[in-house]
Amino acid sequence: MLAFVPAALFFALFCVSVREDRRRFRNAVLLGLTLMFGSIGLLFQIPELPSPLDAIAVLLVLVVPTLGTLVLGGYLIRNGLTMLRKEGRSPTNMLSMAAGLGIFALIALVLGVAGRGSRVVDTMVAGLVMLVGYVSFIFLCFLAYAFLYGRITVRGDVDYVVVLGSGLICGERVSPLLASRLEKGRQIHAAQVARGGRTPLLLVSGGQGSDEKLSEARAMADWLIARGVPEEQVRLEDRSATTKENLAFSRTIMAEADPGYRCVVVTNNFHAFRAAMTARTAGVNGQVLGSPTATYFWPSATLREFVAVFWEHRTVNLSICAGIAAVTALAAVASA
Repeated sequence: MLAFVPAALFFALFCVSVREDRRRFRNAVLLGLTLMFGSIGLLFQIPELPSPLDAIAVLLVLVVPTLGTLVLGGYLIRNGLTMLRKEGRSPTNMLSMAAGLGIFALIALVLGVAGRGSRVVDTMVAGLVMLVGYVSFIFLCFLAYAFLYGRITVRGDVDYVVVLGSGLICGERVSPLLASRLEKGRQIHAAQVARGGRTPLLLVSGGQGSDEKLSEARAMADWLIARGVPEEQVRLEDRSATTKENLAFSRTIMAEADPGYRCVVVTNNFHAFRAAMTARTAGVNGQVLGSPTATYFWPSATLREFVAVFWEHRTVNLSICAGIAAVTALAAVASA
């Protein structure tokens, strides 16, 4: 069982880190390292496993990921076509298709040029695979922990339910994406009222863009009031233009009213973990909950969130990528 010691160590670190604060990105990395070393430990145990457990272990560790990669590539391309048809040809809407094509392009490159007798080419391809492998590992860490983070629920009483804004349709109407957030916020608010404790305030956050006829907060407040939320239970934060400002300005409003406030923040599910990290940085005392998103929209939106998170931690990520590139270049020169 010594093969599972590294996995157990990283799992212990993961539990301690989550207990300290669920909103840290290091939680995602520790979870990924736990799963990776757990898989490696399982591989070492395969020779010792009786049949058919040995075959099941090989299936789980080797076959499923391989087939899963092919299925994922096809799914992302199909999703990209759906996004282009429903949402238009913007760069962000093409992310899932680009990712799917990239998966198949890398497979074709490895099968096409590896082992053809050129040590330099083989080294360069190996370096590229390592680089893609690192980015893929970080993405899987992000995806797995974002899924776990999305399972949290509201516990106890809260003073505020903060709903983050997004763009308005024609500069004045709540979009389906934003309506999903508002409905989730309304449900949490109603559940808190039904508990019989303190009645929380719904704090809607979003300023007025240059192409909008009113602030997002005003449109959000009107949407909630039209659906039965008492006007006196709605507060507006109408100066923000970004998620960071949404949270920072909302924190100021809540802290000024009650320094000991407790809140929950609502956004869409694909955005919840990144918003939670931003909330931590902004000093917001509360976790972030996600509302449902259209299935076809989720892959591209999640990839966009990952790119943003990867860039937010660019010092570490780019340093590691540069290190892989440097080692690959040196190895290629040495093999020439």
